[in-house]
Amino acid sequence: MDNILLSTALAFLITYFAIPPIIKVARDKKLFDEPDERKVHKSVIPTLGGLGIFAGFVIATLMGVPVHLANELQYFLAAAMVIFFLGIKDDILVLSATKKFIGQLIAAGIIIKFGGIQINNLHGFLGITEIPHIASYILTAFTIIVITNSFNLIDGVDGLAGSLGLLTSVIFGVYFYFTGEVMYSVMALSLAGSLIAFLIYNFSPAKIFMGDTGSLVIGLLNSIFAIKFIAVAANPEVSLPLLSAPAIAFAILIVPLFDTLRVFSLRIFNRRSPFSPDRNHIHHFLLDLGLSQRMITVICVSANIVFIGLAYVLRSQGTTMVIGALATAALLFVTVIYYSRPKHKFANTEAREHEGEIIKSHKILTLVGEPVEQD
Repeated sequence: MDNILLSTALAFLITYFAIPPIIKVARDKKLFDEPDERKVHKSVIPTLGGLGIFAGFVIATLMGVPVHLANELQYFLAAAMVIFFLGIKDDILVLSATKKFIGQLIAAGIIIKFGGIQINNLHGFLGITEIPHIASYILTAFTIIVITNSFNLIDGVDGLAGSLGLLTSVIFGVYFYFTGEVMYSVMALSLAGSLIAFLIYNFSPAKIFMGDTGSLVIGLLNSIFAIKFIAVAANPEVSLPLLSAPAIAFAILIVPLFDTLRVFSLRIFNRRSPFSPDRNHIHHFLLDLGLSQRMITVICVSANIVFIGLAYVLRSQGTTMVIGALATAALLFVTVIYYSRPKHKFANTEAREHEGEIIKSHKILTLVGEPVEQD
């Protein structure tokens, strides 16, 4: 317990005191997130807040995880480092979707091959239990990449991605503590400590954004926690086993995960790249309703908590039934918001998408203040 408290506090302090210098350097070097028609902010905001999150997380985790329990830690940190540098380059120079995907695939490979994180049993989802090794590798890589990108894509209004990341990391961290998974508990609660500190500077009006550096790292770590959670919670011999463990993991991540799967499906259906930007995310719909950024964050986090409670109550119904109920409820939730938007907002959004006026969502001003072209 002392290790966990120390790590959480240390992560908070490191991130809290690291963010102001990062803001100053970003302003001095003109490393700004440039406004465009897809974004809420109307002025340039320093980015690279993910530097502070990553620093707090790594140092606190290394300090808090007992050496004899750190068997896979080096591989998780190696994968996080790959994603970290991927995010840094994308925040400063803008990476193509292909290069980002390759980097994420490398990180997923490290986690699966060396970290031992793998989905090898669906625990009754669609009547499937154990799955073949090849299918297991593919499914695990797909899960890691989708969850990693889900936090990146939900990062559209101040405080949203950070608040959702805080919620998920606290839930995973507390569960791992009560089931004796000390290393994973330290990792999750170290991330939580970093995010608490970051949110002090990120709530509307934001002083800094986490950028891809932060959102991709948060997503990668949550993919590790989610897959480990399923393996631990589905084991009847642990101190706190849970029925329908995959469904509960899905519920914990449902707001960013369902939103990403929904948007990816729409883009593929419309014969577009799943990584092409648009205004079809849940936070865009809520913005069209005229809600403030703080209110959007509160609504999304509250909805996530409700979905977790729903999954827990229904857990005895089986994985397939619970996931089906969650997906149906989430789709209904999004549909109601979508059709509640003012008609003129709806028409303007559709026109912009049809005319192809949507531009790359992340552009950073260079040292001389000129936009960088995409790789």
